[in-house]
Order: sequence, then C-alpha cells, then structure tokens
Amino acid sequence: MHWKSVLLLLLYYNVHATVPPRWNRATLFPSAQRVKRSSAALLNPVLQKSQDDVDLLFEFLLGELEINDDLKISVKDEELASMRKTVAFDTLCNDVIPKSITDIRRLNARLLGYPGMLKNEDFERTVLTMVYVAYRAAQSQGHQKDIWTASFVDLYKALKHDLMVSSSQTSSSKRTW
Repeated sequence: MHWKSVLLLLLYYNVHATVPPRWNRATLFPSAQRVKRSSAALLNPVLQKSQDDVDLLFEFLLGELEINDDLKISVKDEELASMRKTVAFDTLCNDVIPKSITDIRRLNARLLGYPGMLKNEDFERTVLTMVYVAYRAAQSQGHQKDIWTASFVDLYKALKHDLMVSSSQTSSSKRTW
C-alpha cells in the first residue's frame, strides 16, 4: 500500500514539473498585465484581431515611426496617428515591449524555454520588440551594435521556432489573425 502512495506522488510530481501552469504563460510581457492610470482601458492591449488590423499594423511599420531621445515611439503620419488603433499601438510600443537590453535578454531567455506555440498577443509583441531592437542596432556603434544585433538574432530565432511549431500542428490549432 505504501508503494502506491509513492507511485502516485511521483506521478503527481512528474505532471506538475512538466505541465506549465496557466499563469506562467503570461510572464513574457508582464507590463501588459499592469494597469496604468493613463491607459486603464488598455489593460493587455492587442492590435491584431482581424486581417484589417494586420494591414494597419503593417501600415504603421511602413510609415515612419519616430523614436525620440526618451525612447518614446510614435507614428509620424498625422492621419495614421489620429486613428483609434494608434492608441493601442502607442501603449504597446511605449508601455509593454521591453526597451532595455537587460529586459530584452530576459525576454529572449523566457522565449527560449517557452512551451508550445506563442499566443497571438505574445507573437505580436515579440515582433514589435524585434522592430525596436532593429532600430536600436541601426543607431548603435561598436560593441553596443553587436549586443543589439545579437538580441535581434535571438528574437528572430525564437519567432522562427514558434512558426515552425505552429506549422507542425494541425490546421485547427494554427494561429489565426
């Protein structure tokens, strides 16, 4: 009878150690879960909910973005900047995605150990982080450029891995935009 208890305990430990809890999946971008006074309505903002949203994000990225000395990102085009979706874009870029190299490396480490496929919002935020890192790499010189470039490559590898995982799963569970 004692061996059954030990076996059950080992089984429980094995399941607990290999299956990540649901709340651990939200740790990629913890700032998205924090309520800010200025953007309380935008708790955990997501841009891409439809194909039109994807096209709009592409338009944001193709149009000129301005990154000031305080690293605040904004859309230069006045017409695009006046859109309602731009508020969510600004919140994502300025409050959610990591900006310091330490935070970006921490994100890379979390992505490396992330089980399964990224959620849509995490994929979107990782792409926006990658765009930011590319900008910083282009603006840097010497050793700093090498650090930013290495971070860009690590983010690329994480996204490539996620796309490979998603393409190997059945069509019913593929990422939809």
